[in-house]
Amino acid sequence: MSYLTQKTVKKNVIFNGVALHSGVNVNVTIKPADPNFGIVFKRIDLKNNNFVYPNFANVSNTSLNTTVENEFGAKVSTIEHLMGALFGLGIDNALIEIDNEEVPILDGSAKEFIEKIILAGIEVSEAPIKIIKINKEVTFSDGERFISIKPSTLSLDIDFELKYKNKIIGNQRNKVKVYEDDLTDVYNSRTYCLFEDIELIKKNGLAKGGSLNNAIVVKDEEILNSEGLRNEKEFVNHKILDCIGDLYTSGFRIVASIKCSQGGHYLTNQLLRKVFENKENFSILEIKEKNLPHSLINRNLLRFIA
Repeated sequence: MSYLTQKTVKKNVIFNGVALHSGVNVNVTIKPADPNFGIVFKRIDLKNNNFVYPNFANVSNTSLNTTVENEFGAKVSTIEHLMGALFGLGIDNALIEIDNEEVPILDGSAKEFIEKIILAGIEVSEAPIKIIKINKEVTFSDGERFISIKPSTLSLDIDFELKYKNKIIGNQRNKVKVYEDDLTDVYNSRTYCLFEDIELIKKNGLAKGGSLNNAIVVKDEEILNSEGLRNEKEFVNHKILDCIGDLYTSGFRIVASIKCSQGGHYLTNQLLRKVFENKENFSILEIKEKNLPHSLINRNLLRFIA
């Protein structure tokens, strides 16, 4: 078996939990799928037109989460942490059945997704993987916020910075090599918010399922969660997790160098739209083991995938 061929889960992986924004209880089952199937959501609470493809062109909302929607109005929201876990574990193909509109938030990170998929096992096929190779630099800006992507020889590098007036969050920056570094801190980092923003978020009908069990809440110079932070860069690391999950709406793993300042779901989605509007910006390559460097697979996960 090769780590450089397409992968799926060995058996069904089941999750259950509250949805962050709707507050309802949701059941999710990740099922094995054949090579070249891709990642596909199926809304099993709907009888018809219930397949939703997590592609950047299908993203219909980026306000506090990433939502994808099919042509019939069926949606799946808050997909970014699950998509990040699938990307990190190299899962190319899976049918994800979900009985409501929103993926459960679990603990606010990708930790449980990663752990349960590893426990279920990963099936390695003989079909070669495909990757997206960026050929030209592309930038999307929104005021002082920006995200750029440019060619990279072998890796996916993400350089991300946050800038907050709040002293606890402040200015944070982290750089990761997605296929080479130990990303445990990234996948374990939880979503967060400022205490003063909660009332407005809830007035907008969001965060009905939010609690200190699934989000870090910062009030002035205090973290309200009794256990504190999981790692010293948890805020920016969570943004990197979101970025990885949103990048996977490209359909494949990416070889590129990304730099982002004060970004989020909107900037990443707009960047992907800008990249794919011009075929000269990218190439889609079918890669076989003999011509793919091992750095494309996160070495720290190999022992779990075997």
